[in-house]
Amino acid sequence: MDTYFFGLDVGTQGARAVLVDQLGNIVGSESVKFDLDERFREEQSPAIWWRDCAAIITKILAGLSQTIDREAIRAISVTSTSGTVIPLDRNNLPLHDAIMYSDGRSVKQGERCMQAAKDHVQHGYTGFNSSSGMSKMLWYVEHYPDKVKNIALWIHASDYIVGKLSGNYHMTDYTNALKSGYDLNALEWPSYIVDVLGMKPEWLQQVVPSGTIIGKLSADLAMAWQLPRIDVVVGMTDGCATQMASGAVNPGEWNTTIGTTLVIKGVTKSQVIDPLGRLYSHRHPEGHWMPGGASNTGADWISLDFQADFQELTEQVPVLIPTGLLAWPLKHKGERYPIMAPQARGFEPESVSRELVFAANLEGVAFIERLAYEIIEELSGEKVNAVFTAGGGSNSKVWLRIRSAVLKVPIFKCKEATGALGAAIMAASYSYYSSLEEAASKMTHKEMQVFPDMELADSYEGQYQQFKYKLKQLGYI
Repeated sequence: MDTYFFGLDVGTQGARAVLVDQLGNIVGSESVKFDLDERFREEQSPAIWWRDCAAIITKILAGLSQTIDREAIRAISVTSTSGTVIPLDRNNLPLHDAIMYSDGRSVKQGERCMQAAKDHVQHGYTGFNSSSGMSKMLWYVEHYPDKVKNIALWIHASDYIVGKLSGNYHMTDYTNALKSGYDLNALEWPSYIVDVLGMKPEWLQQVVPSGTIIGKLSADLAMAWQLPRIDVVVGMTDGCATQMASGAVNPGEWNTTIGTTLVIKGVTKSQVIDPLGRLYSHRHPEGHWMPGGASNTGADWISLDFQADFQELTEQVPVLIPTGLLAWPLKHKGERYPIMAPQARGFEPESVSRELVFAANLEGVAFIERLAYEIIEELSGEKVNAVFTAGGGSNSKVWLRIRSAVLKVPIFKCKEATGALGAAIMAASYSYYSSLEEAASKMTHKEMQVFPDMELADSYEGQYQQFKYKLKQLGYI
């Protein structure tokens, strides 16, 4: 008998909900675009989120086939943006609109949080900036001193939806708590948050492993939706949820998402400590670690420079590779991972055809990806065994072939690598399955598998070493 799980993804400009069975097959899906004003990058109304999320869940349930038993719906979980925070009063009502991860007003507070963390935590999170939750909490306290006495709790974006579903606002998970300063080694809120930054202990949530069941669907919602009081599972940040949906959940497995930028996340047995701050590590529900980093190099160069003839150029790439040329399609000044170089500029070969520049750019992104994984292997002492991939850049078969040859590992593209599916996997991981690994293995499906062409890999080795040498000549590494 089939069992079903809701996954809800609350993004920056809209939300998506899916209902999936225990094998990850989607039986219902709806999305909505939020009605936002011009301040949406800084602040948003949580009430709008909840109104629209409740509406799309209602719509999915209204459109369900009669063959699906509502009594077989087991659990729901939520994913949302990392670093977005909301102050609640004693009645669990927002004192202020959600302060978004993309709000840049807390730069100075981020610097103070970073220094305090470096002074007091040996291996904890120190990468605070204006996108960090704790930076925003400190900014709010300093800019709204008259409201401080009314703060009962600080929560994250997904926690608000989980609270509306279950009535429990007091729990969050490892991934949401990281950028609010939670120590994932000691599994506690470090003392400097209270002693140095001035936060009150009662403002800080209880932190539990991702996938923990923290309550039941409220009686009112169960009645309105004609559902049993299903399990409500603590939320998760969107990047980690997408990693879950990609299938990269076991040690040695990694996910590269190529969109506008290139984001790498994976699983290691031990925590990865990066002295340069390029990487930071989430805590895996089963006790492993989930390091990750984001590059400014991605696929934006395609939409900016090659969109008009992209398909035609792509068809010519197979006969052009390996090009033997050096290109780095970094479209804006500065790189953050795998190279920490704010002065960095991209480069491309001169006096060659447009087709060759396009192919060399594909290779250049693959070289950046390999450099990123080399750093991960060096810092962790663990091997990268496989790469799961998502994002628009994963749709090109020839690019997958290039990347697999450069990386010398198999690349797997999953059919539905979305945050909403990742949330549904989290909902199933301990309410139905015995672990996250089991849930992901059952609920993700490989759409494409690309194994390294070793002849092409051998050809790329010298070109990759030349690429690294050029980066050294330019002073970037």
